[in-house]
Amino acid sequence: MIIEDAIQQFLDYIKFEKRFSKLTSVSYSKDLEQFSIYIRKAYEIETVSSITTPIIRSWLADLKFSKPAPEITTINRKISSLKSFFKFLQRQGILSVNPAKLVPTQKPPKKLPQFAKKENVLQIIKTAESVSEDWNGYTERLVFKLFYQSGMRVSELVNLKSVDIDSYNNSIKILGKGSKERIIPCSRELMSELNAYLKEKDTIENVDFTYVFVNDKGKKIYVKWAYNAVNKMLASVSALNKKSPHALRHSFATHLLDEGADLNAIKELLGHSSLAATQVYTHNTIGKLKDIFKQAHPKA
Repeated sequence: MIIEDAIQQFLDYIKFEKRFSKLTSVSYSKDLEQFSIYIRKAYEIETVSSITTPIIRSWLADLKFSKPAPEITTINRKISSLKSFFKFLQRQGILSVNPAKLVPTQKPPKKLPQFAKKENVLQIIKTAESVSEDWNGYTERLVFKLFYQSGMRVSELVNLKSVDIDSYNNSIKILGKGSKERIIPCSRELMSELNAYLKEKDTIENVDFTYVFVNDKGKKIYVKWAYNAVNKMLASVSALNKKSPHALRHSFATHLLDEGADLNAIKELLGHSSLAATQVYTHNTIGKLKDIFKQAHPKA
């Protein structure tokens, strides 16, 4: 079968039978068209039966060395497009084997989590406390402090319920990923602020009593609201590319590790399922470890 005919048949299939989104269909179309142009130009191939695994690998190599080279995530998407395309042709009996089946996707380089310096976070909190604030400002400041002092995920914080605040034991129950519960400690100062907030919240008309944090309309805050609040408060930290709640989660973990906290304890506080996910923070503290080594070791 001619390559262009096979591609069109596949695109019709994902559009009309699988009902993929327009954006996904366009991505598949662009990837396959680009591949088709390459193999016609480089190998003078016209039929799908002539396509082999080495030919696919040569296209991917050509992409890597092109300027500007696409990101690894883009290349992986193109590999996925080819695998789906050839798998479809296999099911239709047009091909007996999938030449893209043995082509592996690439692992993107691990990005170290970004975090704010301790002094920056403390200064932001201090500045916020000295400013006259309305209800939303009050909520934003407390949300910011809780993110930093608990390491919560944004979804965990916006869904935090009033019944999960344990004033007696100075702790908070969190419902994390996979509906896994964990208990995290809370400082007396922050617990006192949370209790004051909950008491003050009672004065808002038509307030939602179920959840801890609400806006000035008494409605539960949502994820984007929390993102915007943190982004605004982290505006002064130029070193952070992403001024998000997750940056405060990274800051929470990094600062604990800097102060000598046990990695397993940090794992439990963050709600990670494996230690491997927590170990990424050790890379961020290597500079401090070097300083400690120079100061403390007699042979440094």
